[in-house]
Amino acid sequence: MAFMVVLAFVLCSVIAPNDAQGSQRLFQGLAPVATNGEPFPWNMLRLPDTVIPAHYHLLVHPNLTTLNFSASVRIEVDVMQSTNSIILHSKDLLITKAIIEEETGASQSRKPLQVLEYPPHEQIALVSSDMLLPGGKYFICINYAANLSDGFYGFYKSTYRSKDGETRVLASTHFEPTSARMAFPCFDEPMFKANYSVVIRRGDKHIALSNMPKVKTVELGSGIFEDHFDVSVRMSTYLVAFIVCDFKSVSQITSTGIEVSIYAVPDKWDQTHYALEAAVKLLEFYEQYFNIYYPLPKQDLVAIPDFQSGAMENWGLTTYRETSLLFDAETSSASDKLWVTMVIGHELAHQWFGNLVTMQWWNDIWLNEGFARYMEFVSVDATYPELQVGDYLLGTCFAAIGRDSMNSSRPISSAAENPTQIKEMFDTVSYDKGACILHMLRSFLTEDIFQSGIVRYLKKFSYKNAKNEDLWNSIANTCTEEDFTSGEFCYSSSQASKNAYQYAGEHLDLKAMMNTWTLQKGIPLIIVERRGSTVTLRQERFLKAVLHSDPVWSSLQQGYLWHVPLTYITSNSKNIGRHLLETQSDTIELEGEVSWVKFNADMNGYYVVHYEGDGWDSLIHLLDRNHTALSHKDRSNLIHNAFQLVSAGRLTLDRALDLSRYLRHETHNIPLLQGLGYLEAFYRMIEKRNITDVAQNLKNYILQYFKAVIDKQTWSDEGSVSDRRLRSEVLGLACDLGYPPCVKKAHQLFTDWVESNSSLSLPTDVIEAVYSIGAQSAEGWAYLLEKYQVSMSGAEKNKILGALTSSKDTGKLLRLLELGMEGDVIRTQDLSTVIYSVSRNPIGHFLAWDFVKKHWSELVEKFHLGSFCIRNIIIGTTAQFSSREELEEVKMFFESIREQSSQLRVTQVAIENLEKNIKWLERNLETLRDWLLKNLQ
Repeated sequence: MAFMVVLAFVLCSVIAPNDAQGSQRLFQGLAPVATNGEPFPWNMLRLPDTVIPAHYHLLVHPNLTTLNFSASVRIEVDVMQSTNSIILHSKDLLITKAIIEEETGASQSRKPLQVLEYPPHEQIALVSSDMLLPGGKYFICINYAANLSDGFYGFYKSTYRSKDGETRVLASTHFEPTSARMAFPCFDEPMFKANYSVVIRRGDKHIALSNMPKVKTVELGSGIFEDHFDVSVRMSTYLVAFIVCDFKSVSQITSTGIEVSIYAVPDKWDQTHYALEAAVKLLEFYEQYFNIYYPLPKQDLVAIPDFQSGAMENWGLTTYRETSLLFDAETSSASDKLWVTMVIGHELAHQWFGNLVTMQWWNDIWLNEGFARYMEFVSVDATYPELQVGDYLLGTCFAAIGRDSMNSSRPISSAAENPTQIKEMFDTVSYDKGACILHMLRSFLTEDIFQSGIVRYLKKFSYKNAKNEDLWNSIANTCTEEDFTSGEFCYSSSQASKNAYQYAGEHLDLKAMMNTWTLQKGIPLIIVERRGSTVTLRQERFLKAVLHSDPVWSSLQQGYLWHVPLTYITSNSKNIGRHLLETQSDTIELEGEVSWVKFNADMNGYYVVHYEGDGWDSLIHLLDRNHTALSHKDRSNLIHNAFQLVSAGRLTLDRALDLSRYLRHETHNIPLLQGLGYLEAFYRMIEKRNITDVAQNLKNYILQYFKAVIDKQTWSDEGSVSDRRLRSEVLGLACDLGYPPCVKKAHQLFTDWVESNSSLSLPTDVIEAVYSIGAQSAEGWAYLLEKYQVSMSGAEKNKILGALTSSKDTGKLLRLLELGMEGDVIRTQDLSTVIYSVSRNPIGHFLAWDFVKKHWSELVEKFHLGSFCIRNIIIGTTAQFSSREELEEVKMFFESIREQSSQLRVTQVAIENLEKNIKWLERNLETLRDWLLKNLQ
């Protein structure tokens, strides 16, 4: 239950606003009213900066039996302006006592504070009878209690079942973005950095962990111990963390003396060793790459049984979903290993990007998440080249383009004020688009300039906060007045653009250039027309759901202009040409006559290219005749661009399909998967619409056309990571489409596995394909559900769950949804995945949607509005709707929950995506039907 304090005494006070404008805003309209009926002395979502924290002394005592905790916090604060009120955050905390201490010389005074609560803003006001003055030494002391949270935010409870069937309880924190206030009263905004001294009380069967190493343990009696942790570095509230659990660990010391430890439930200790190896390698890489030593003496990585997101970068105590950290050699596939490595790379990158240097406000969360996503690729490529992680950057950018080509997208840097808006900022735009524009910048400026610029940024803003322009100024090496007078080596803003970019062959204003990528939404379409050696270039905004012929198209183009660092190759030279397009149109003169030109070399840029005239014809001909004249990344890029242009009405579907026919010669897995992915997506949508003739012909075409690729796959774990990923995808699809040799082999393997009482070791890359075939019988489905409940491998449980949701029995699918809601057999953390997976099943499509409508209030209560899980549920259940009736039903549902849906950007994304599907089918169904009839053997 939520705790609410009703105060018995009344006191009116007004906080001194931090500026004249703030004062004007404060007294506009009615003042907010505290829970006791008194006026609340602050009406803004953001805290004032009249009082700022310097040091938190936090004592927390969780009770893992009664599932609550008692605590106290003593906050040393600096008063910047005279005031008699201190505004800070608190949510669902029962405050039992609040006093203020003032130290003046050798004397100390202690006075009670009145506590006013304003739950709509998750704020409290601590009101003093005396004015607090600048320069005074003040300490706020608060005693409070709360229940351990039932969800995934704040200080929450988690459970796991041991091999012997015992249910064990632990308590862990997750504060990002705005949930530290659920664990202790605090100034819960990124700008308010402070030091932390944490003390945790626990029982003798548990251990306590926090950001810093433990410095001592005090025995209090009655089986209670008190662990004291070292003083932290200056950091934001959302990075504070503490855990009370009974986990076991494995540790190793890095070359620079950092103790790295992996923690997991005792029965999964044997799955921690790969993570330890990867974490040590990656931490050492980052120290060298950033030229800044990791500033803490230890780095713990902890696998939490209940965890909503993938992982969290708490400084020195990173926390993970079990499947993001643990690796089981018996059941984890090559893709699982890559995932674990990349997630660790992401969270460790945050120790510099996000923790050492933090964005000023959540509108620039991409400075944390975009960098960490990009550094996954940089770090893993350097430390584990055999994982071929660079190929997966293409998929990241394809995902970003999918979102960014919709009018419902947003700028990378966007306004976000309340907790729901802030949660929604953790999306494809911040992560994936952020990573892709950084990759484009690095490719254009060269690695050396890019790396030296981000090192400069990290060093200049260490233990501070930064905003968009600080990054660009650091890369450009521009001076502030402070830098210049302190003797820093740097350029004036005008000089920087003349010096730093001679390597790129261009003079550019980096800040102006990058503002076009971060302060406006969308992605440019570069229209290329070649006549002889002259190439004419135009740019416009690329939109998929709005066609050029639509009345609103022109208005949606107005005001959009990007500074696009173009790259290109031609038939005459593989040397990469470069050109910075800063205007709506321009021309390039090529050297000599060429037969083809291909822009966006290796897809290092973030833009879509359309070739007018005979541009596409020449590239289609090239792919069919000599596809290896282009790199596999260029080939993947052409496949992607072609089908994206179909959605935008720029290219006919038959031309894009004609291009894909070169895949019969393709030997590289990335273009193969790209082309196959589009055909599968079309099949899934048409199958759900029950357009049987086209669905059957498309299925036949896929199985005929890719027969050689399917047949050469071995049911093993052999080959490179790329080979193994192809195997998983191709065999999984072939079995799902009912390809007889695939079904027969999978059925035999499943039968052998069941008869061995699941002791037979199946190849990890084909486990899900085997399970999915087994799940089609009632006996096989029941056996898998039983196995799911006792498995100690998160990777295996994921594969079993994927198989269970492929059943063609609606009763079984409904049971899975209900088990997810109950949260026992299927953990609540996996419920959104179950809903998403059931919705992908043509039998479960409407079942999942009806389930979401029926249980909407419960889902929001479990996951919080704006969270990844809520967004995944909305997008997952509507993504393949493609009829006008379905569009109206979705709109009606969103209207029925208007109070919540109006706060969400994701509802606009869902509706626009549905409109895009409708238009795609209306325009392309007959073309697809005819093309298949012509091309089927």
